[in-house]
Amino acid sequence: MSLAMTPAEREAFLAEVHVAVVTVADDDGRGPLAIPLWYDYQPGGEIILVTDRSSRKAQLIRKAGRVTVCAQTQQMPYRYASVEGPVTAIEDTVTVEQRWALASRYLGREGADGYIEATRDRTDHMCAIHIRPEHWLTRDYTKTGG
Repeated sequence: MSLAMTPAEREAFLAEVHVAVVTVADDDGRGPLAIPLWYDYQPGGEIILVTDRSSRKAQLIRKAGRVTVCAQTQQMPYRYASVEGPVTAIEDTVTVEQRWALASRYLGREGADGYIEATRDRTDHMCAIHIRPEHWLTRDYTKTGG
């Protein structure tokens, strides 16, 4: 029995709410940078990350042009999807509405309102990074019956 997710299963899984670990190459002799981030994804679309455009991660992503995004469950039986692909666009301007939509995915409406109010001054410093899923590695241990 294969524990790999089907294309439909992996896209549905990635569209669920998970904190992703985003990994990008670093060429200054250090290991790859791996950082947890919120993301948005709709089946068949691109993964979208919103982060500080002057951060180390954003600089490395711009330079590398490719990243890996890994999302997983926290409870047994575990499931995960690791997706690698090219950066297709970086929007250097992000709106409060874009940030609120992402925050509401993770925090709900009220939580998003509070988060945006507390971080409103950060909006002008953010960028949106678009990634096209290209290579998938998945496991769904619910398929073992346990």
